[in-house]
Amino acid sequence: MDCLSQMSLREKIGQLMLIGFEGTTVTPRVANIIKEDKIGGVILFPRNIQTPEQVLRLNIELQSLARNSNHPFPLFVTTDQENGIVRRLKAGVTQFPGNMLLGAVDDREATRKVSRAAAAELKALGLNMNLAPVLDVNNNSQNPVIGVRSFGERTEDVAEQGVAFIQGHHDAGVMTTVKHFPGHGDTALDSHSDLPVITHSMERLEEVELPPFVEAINAGTDSVMMSHIYFPALDRQKDLPASLSKNVTTGLLREKLGFAGVIMTDCLEMNAVVKMTGTVEGALEALKAGSDLLMISHTYELQIEAMNRIEQAVKEGEVDEELIDRAVERVMKLKKKQLSWNELPEDAGIPSFVDGEEHQKLAQKQYERGVTLVKNESVLPLKVKKDSKILVVTIKGKMHSPVEGKRQTSSFLAGAVSRRHSNVLEKEINLSPDENEIDEVIAVAEQVDVIIFGSDYAYTNETQALLVRKLLDKPVPLIVVAVGNPYDLASFRGVSAYLATYEYSRAALQAAADMIFGKVEAHGKLPVTIP
Repeated sequence: MDCLSQMSLREKIGQLMLIGFEGTTVTPRVANIIKEDKIGGVILFPRNIQTPEQVLRLNIELQSLARNSNHPFPLFVTTDQENGIVRRLKAGVTQFPGNMLLGAVDDREATRKVSRAAAAELKALGLNMNLAPVLDVNNNSQNPVIGVRSFGERTEDVAEQGVAFIQGHHDAGVMTTVKHFPGHGDTALDSHSDLPVITHSMERLEEVELPPFVEAINAGTDSVMMSHIYFPALDRQKDLPASLSKNVTTGLLREKLGFAGVIMTDCLEMNAVVKMTGTVEGALEALKAGSDLLMISHTYELQIEAMNRIEQAVKEGEVDEELIDRAVERVMKLKKKQLSWNELPEDAGIPSFVDGEEHQKLAQKQYERGVTLVKNESVLPLKVKKDSKILVVTIKGKMHSPVEGKRQTSSFLAGAVSRRHSNVLEKEINLSPDENEIDEVIAVAEQVDVIIFGSDYAYTNETQALLVRKLLDKPVPLIVVAVGNPYDLASFRGVSAYLATYEYSRAALQAAADMIFGKVEAHGKLPVTIP
């Protein structure tokens, strides 16, 4: 590109960096890295976010700083707004359903509408790229990090829903990043903590994991995010994450699948990389493998060290500057196509559609369509007397993976039930209740007419599942609402009724309560198989 010849080596390396930072305002460190190193973009986390007005002011300031520092194009301003359990913007924006609930709705046009509305709100706040959609096929019930972030377990459904999501974002003018290539669905390890290994053959990957990414490429996704997972079938070098593998990044994604857009890494501070090479060497190896954007989400010192290391590698002949140029050209091509200094917001006015009535109605409709009645032994709709006592057991909110960020409480369920019946007792317990907690719940259960249990990953928390099985001995209806992954039913088949909400949001749990009392009909289809 024309501007490439005018850039110093350091500035070119800077354009390949996607960085996170501390605070809700532009700090001296982030100002320095934008002005001096001409970084390509930033990623926002909850630590950067307070209100829509504050986020917009922050993004205006970031872009103004880049413009005044003679960046050739605006910054990528991105975040993980997958919806459902992974959403960085919460207060003041519409809460839209996540992928698995949309998978349960099973309506491509609905997914496109939700995606378009969610992207419009992002763009209104100055974000121009979303690290979504997740295109992992969740065919492993023990997966600790994907689960309900996936559209489901069927490859074709994930592919079609993913395309609809991409189309919706593009309708609103927001770039998409599909993840986690070549597939994070069939693993029982979280790459935030360690290096997962997927041992499937190439034939199996081509049949199950890869088709959603192929369809996303055909649909014009702007970027593909590499996973930190080792695939022995794709690279013989032991314990080499896909993100650092030239065979996977360049050989498979770039050459075999023909993806010509921007390839980015997942965060290089995740343990799957840190334990193998460290973040700094990981950045260099990812670049050599073929990635264009190197994500270092948290630590300023590591961001500077990574740029220093890449600069050193070029100057000492370890890396040809032509490799840097090709990556910068892909970044610049995308920026030139999608970003313009003339289209950036200039004031902190928030459009009325952000968290507006139309978007709220759209979201609520999908929650009501997606919450799934998996089992009902003639218990629902629930008919109770006015003075009947209902016990609602809820789990104290706890995140299951670092990607979730700070969780909201799942006790929204008690409030939702209380809107339909006045005589409600709530008992809140830990994710893995101890013997005393179990005994306390059993004692309260002796005094009630109905039990509603908000299970949360009970299939991987034996004492929680044990408590549900003990409650089965009571001569009253037991209704379980799975507020996380829908697999809990495998741990207590004898419950009278079982619903899956796929997330612990207020809207999803209100839809479940309304379904229990017959105010909403059940339409959702389970997008996964319960073992």
